[in-house]
Amino acid sequence: MKNAIGIDIGGTGIKGALVNLKKGELVTERLRFDTPDGGKPESVVELVVKLVKQIDAPKNTPIGICFPAPVKNGVTLSAANVSNEWIGLQAGKLFSKALGAEIVMLNDADAAGVAEIKFGAGQDRKGLVLMCTLGTGIGTALFMNGKLIPNTELGHIEIDGVDYETKAAYSAKARDNLSFEQWAKVLSKYFDRLNRLFFPDLIIIGGGVSKEHESFLHLIESDVEIVAARSKNNAGIIGAAYFAAKHLSKD
Repeated sequence: MKNAIGIDIGGTGIKGALVNLKKGELVTERLRFDTPDGGKPESVVELVVKLVKQIDAPKNTPIGICFPAPVKNGVTLSAANVSNEWIGLQAGKLFSKALGAEIVMLNDADAAGVAEIKFGAGQDRKGLVLMCTLGTGIGTALFMNGKLIPNTELGHIEIDGVDYETKAAYSAKARDNLSFEQWAKVLSKYFDRLNRLFFPDLIIIGGGVSKEHESFLHLIESDVEIVAARSKNNAGIIGAAYFAAKHLSKD
């Protein structure tokens, strides 16, 4: 199987493209729509169908969809930055019916991590690798010797009495008008807590802000090696496509 479709659903945007599974690169232009206000299921599904049609891939091309929540057996278990109607929803079946095709769903940070482990900064890395996506919220993915430990929600760790993604996400930097230096101090506290809980061997930072990694990465104080995701903000698309192709090829 050479290509697959990856769809990345986020709190602010829905992105997708056809992905070359050998190289981990986009075959088509990345398409993007704003996430509908409220992020309700019917509106999101409608846009995903529109996006897949515009990608115009051959019939039976595998489709992977990543989503900003833990996903188990196609069921979305929470609803950070989208409608609460997603909680406990059989989302996989909903997308599959609307698209007229079997699909695979996974958490968005897990998908980004899969891309980086297979094609990017985590390639051939042993030990515990933490993927962290900084965007509307904070997504995390854990890998032990390249194997995914799915559905970690470490962005919601409580520090100083608050859910810390409300302080450390890129959206919080913009909301509070923080400089990169100020934001790096907030991130240093966050990664210090994760280090004391999990002792990772490598931390990979993804999300849209990863393309600006030279502005802040060196400012983060940490005993752990921290690097930028190589696939930048395409990681979710690439990982979702790869995960779907791998999963569906076993069926």
